[in-house]
Amino acid sequence: MFIWFTAVVGLAILVYAYIRTFFPYFYVDLTNTLRTLKLSFRLFRYRRFKPFYSILDCFLDAVRRHPTKIFIHFEGRSYSYEEMDRQSNKAARALQAEARLKEGDTVALFLPNEPAYVWIWLGLAKLGCPAALLNFNIRSKSLLHCFSCCGAKVLVVSPELLDAVEEVLPTLREQGIRVFLLSDSCRVEGITPLSHKIAEASDKPMPPELRANIRYRSTALYIYTSGTTGLPKAAVVTHERVWVASFVQAACGSTSEDIFYINLPLYHSAGFLIGMVGGIERGLTLVLKRKFSASQFWDDCRKYNVTVMQYIGETMRYLCNSPKKENEKNHKVRIAIGNGVRSDVWTEFLNRFGDIKVRELYAATEGNIGFINYTSKIGAVGRVNLLNKFFLPYTLIKFDIEKEEPVRNSEGLCIEAETGETGLLVGKITRRSPFVGYAGNKQQTEKKRLYDVMEKGDLYFNTGDLLMFDHENFVYFQDRVGDTFRWKGENVATSEVADILTVAHCVLEANVYGVKVEGHEGRIGMAAITLREGETFDSTDLYKQVVSYLPAYARPRFLRIQPSLEVTGTFKMKKVKLVEEGFCPAIIKDPLYFLDPDQKTYVPLTEEIYSAIASGKIKL
Repeated sequence: MFIWFTAVVGLAILVYAYIRTFFPYFYVDLTNTLRTLKLSFRLFRYRRFKPFYSILDCFLDAVRRHPTKIFIHFEGRSYSYEEMDRQSNKAARALQAEARLKEGDTVALFLPNEPAYVWIWLGLAKLGCPAALLNFNIRSKSLLHCFSCCGAKVLVVSPELLDAVEEVLPTLREQGIRVFLLSDSCRVEGITPLSHKIAEASDKPMPPELRANIRYRSTALYIYTSGTTGLPKAAVVTHERVWVASFVQAACGSTSEDIFYINLPLYHSAGFLIGMVGGIERGLTLVLKRKFSASQFWDDCRKYNVTVMQYIGETMRYLCNSPKKENEKNHKVRIAIGNGVRSDVWTEFLNRFGDIKVRELYAATEGNIGFINYTSKIGAVGRVNLLNKFFLPYTLIKFDIEKEEPVRNSEGLCIEAETGETGLLVGKITRRSPFVGYAGNKQQTEKKRLYDVMEKGDLYFNTGDLLMFDHENFVYFQDRVGDTFRWKGENVATSEVADILTVAHCVLEANVYGVKVEGHEGRIGMAAITLREGETFDSTDLYKQVVSYLPAYARPRFLRIQPSLEVTGTFKMKKVKLVEEGFCPAIIKDPLYFLDPDQKTYVPLTEEIYSAIASGKIKL
């Protein structure tokens, strides 16, 4: 008997060693597969529940299970699950009475990161009302557009953003949009203060009948994403999609015992869905930050015993660029969830701050395909596996960067990219992996659909992203295509920026694109412009134009004045060569200018300025 036992144990050890040697990712793949199956089964059950079990119901269950548990820490104040529940009841009753809201009415939130953002949204969910999450950087034309595309008739705004709303208030009133300010009083006629109404309202539970018709495919949110139209697009986020995004934390290993740090804006799907809603799904405690601060980050983590952090590439780089301290590894952070970090920054982050499991993601708010790098393989955004492809079918196809279109064979079908070859990622549109599209924008919704991909009659979602699958089945992000680039964690629509530039009296045409800067993630804004006949370059006027109408991340930091802009046969502006040439004055003979915020104008881009940017002396 002992001999048999010894033989079995010995064989098991040999098998284990063999698997570890020749299949090094077998066990993490197995763990991920089991976790994915479990989450998929939960989603399947929620779809079949009658009435539909939403993330709000999940929150209410958490309130019943642990009412006194801290839900949110914010600027020295703590809010329990029960307190947030009661506050959201008060908000729901106040909005119901003042705005006459009913199930299905859309309400736009124009708020910074603060607890009120969460309880106002929970209150709207209790009324069965979708929320449109407005980027608090947008102004003027973009702000007005966000209402027209999602159909919101009510706006809830923070006092610190009142000036932006006041600027467009006449148009909002013409459109019948009611504006409510989270304050006890308001100096502006036509804006209703709401805080005292919330304070006076009852905190008794809201009747579930108010949201009786909500289903898993009902609209839960509108989250705005920049695109080729030049104006924000309202991605329709269903309750089903909310659940899927909320599972990211679970898929990365987060538990109810964790303390999750959110420093990304709540108008982003990352901060709102993965961070806040994911925290509800886990039943954990959140630390909400008004905005990211590299100098305060680790102190916050130590103060609140943070165990899971959230990042984008820029925040990770800021942390690595911060002054070194002796206690950098003195923290409890064990998982970092996010996207967009460069391999060198990733490596430095681990070396400086300890053994943190970095869970790099690939996904899009409106997309139907995503990946998670659950192995900690540096540089990869995910891993290919059969289960992922079963639930969210996708393929990588050959793409012509010059023509900006997929390569097709003689039959008109797309050609699958080889292993190790960069290709365009497309996700098959099925009932299980739908693409809902953009509210009020059928044209842009249709532009994201790709027909006849692998066979005649099929339909895929075009991510607009170039990826590569290697021979170990890891996924690597390569670049973006089209008219959008990413800077400071934000998507910048080139045509929106071009529209603003051409309003300046001296500018005739503008071709906007993103260029790489050494030591920075993403691409920074640059524009090639032509001048109107008889006009000279008015740097001060153009500076005022971009500062007045564009958020800081979208302002072109470099300008290139050309006699004419090169276009394709279909009159699309050519950008590939411009992007490759960048902004080096030693290479480019055209006049170059640099946006200098200290001098409040565009100044000639000299070799000295270029060197200062390259060395990091000038911060971008």
